[in-house]
Amino acid sequence: MATKVVRRHTNRPERSVYARPAGGPSKTVCAFWAAGRCTREFCRFLHADAPPSSMNPQISKKSSLVWTKEATATGKGNACNATQKSNAPQKINAPQKINAPHESNAPQKSNAAQKSNPTPKSVCKFWVDGNCVKGDRCRYLHNWFRGEGFSMLAKLQGHTKAVTGIALPERTNKLYSTSKDGTARVWDCHTGECGSVIDLGGEAGSLISEGPWVFAGVPNLVKVWNIETNSEFNLDGPVGQMHAMVVGNEMLFAGTQNGDICVWKGSTETNPPFYPAATLKGHTGAVVCLTVGRNRLYSGSVDHTIKVWDLYTLQGVLTLNGHSGAVMSLLCWDQFLLSCSLDDTIKVWAASEGGGLEVTYTHNEEQGVLDLAGMTDAESKPILLSSCNDNSVRIYELPSFTERGRLFAKQEVRTVEVGPGGLFFSGDATGLLSVWKWMDPPSVKVESS
Repeated sequence: MATKVVRRHTNRPERSVYARPAGGPSKTVCAFWAAGRCTREFCRFLHADAPPSSMNPQISKKSSLVWTKEATATGKGNACNATQKSNAPQKINAPQKINAPHESNAPQKSNAAQKSNPTPKSVCKFWVDGNCVKGDRCRYLHNWFRGEGFSMLAKLQGHTKAVTGIALPERTNKLYSTSKDGTARVWDCHTGECGSVIDLGGEAGSLISEGPWVFAGVPNLVKVWNIETNSEFNLDGPVGQMHAMVVGNEMLFAGTQNGDICVWKGSTETNPPFYPAATLKGHTGAVVCLTVGRNRLYSGSVDHTIKVWDLYTLQGVLTLNGHSGAVMSLLCWDQFLLSCSLDDTIKVWAASEGGGLEVTYTHNEEQGVLDLAGMTDAESKPILLSSCNDNSVRIYELPSFTERGRLFAKQEVRTVEVGPGGLFFSGDATGLLSVWKWMDPPSVKVESS
């Protein structure tokens, strides 16, 4: 996985992006720099020192990116260098740099104006209960989201405890969800009605789908359904709760409470059509997230580590030590691995010259991060959904980590998932399943003279 870096040689000396033009800087502080949004290489206004920009130079120079959580989680293609499904855009152009108007006569808000009209960052608790009397004068948000370009389509209510998994199988109009209330629900995607409730016999820890197969992890086993043949059976063997599952190289991997990763291999000659293939040992705490990419299986654990396994030999390859809290979610994006943790960070890992993986950028949050999902918006820009411990989901545009909006919930959002056609889903600890969608950009009419 070593990356060869080719440098272009020029006679021009390299200059820092924070360098200033000759003649000295202005004595006025750049308002865009103060907000962390100045994009000019030679700004005429004052930059006191290098701002803590969220842009990772190594990532931002990528001109073509292809990634979705769907492709990486199901093991289709080359995962960390994955090809998206046919209904998704094949190429994603990196966001272009936008030069903000820095002219001296450009209107800039004063500090007093900014303080008097702050952007609401959280939902009004009184509004949630229907008791807010301040109306437009309330300093908090009276809405379940903020941002542009997307909207809420539906709220699916039925689960009585936290939603732990969301899956939208291919070639079906059914949405599946699991919960700590011990049930799986099957929703009609057209009407939003719950068509059936399945008793799982125990609280669900995870849910995924692959082709016609739906897998639900519960304590000490995995429940399996084939939606084409209506058959169902159980996979026994694991010990404790199944916190995470993923399919790769025609194998099902399940992360367990005791730190093992159970492996079943698919077969057309056995009944049921899955048989135990191996048990991967190495973590000292529960395995709570899995993903596949570049012929590798990546596992994250409450022991603060990420382990890398060869997808063909099933042998351990690397142990990544970068987080100081439980690693909650993993996501492959192009040649990068993204990880999030209860240590309030999202880390971007890239191949090192020695063949390993190293942290190339760390994005800091104010709260622990619970889940990650990746998709593209209506304009094919790469989007990262990041669920945090403060009952919200951040929506970032990559690679800059520019915040595009937030989703809010009454309690923490335990799982986020993406679907086709710009759909994405969030499930919170109250049992509410919300459906969202990126809206098509407005068309521009060109009138002929």
